[in-house]
Amino acid sequence: MNATVNESCIGCGLCAGNCPEVFTMGDDGFAHGGEIPDSAMDAAQSARDECPVSAISIG
Repeated sequence: MNATVNESCIGCGLCAGNCPEVFTMGDDGFAHGGEIPDSAMDAAQSARDECPVSAISIG
C-alpha cells in the first residue's frame, strides 16, 4: 500500500513526526508519502486520521 499527500497539505509536519517510515517533508515545505511497510501501517493510518486538513490518502 501507498500513502499519498494531496495539494491540501499545509506543511505542518505532523505526519512526518508520527510516521517517518512513510512521510517526509520535502524541500518545498510540504509532506510527501510513500510505500507503507506492514510494520508502519498503524502509524500511517493514525497520521492520516490526525491530518488537520485531511490531505492524506492510503490505498
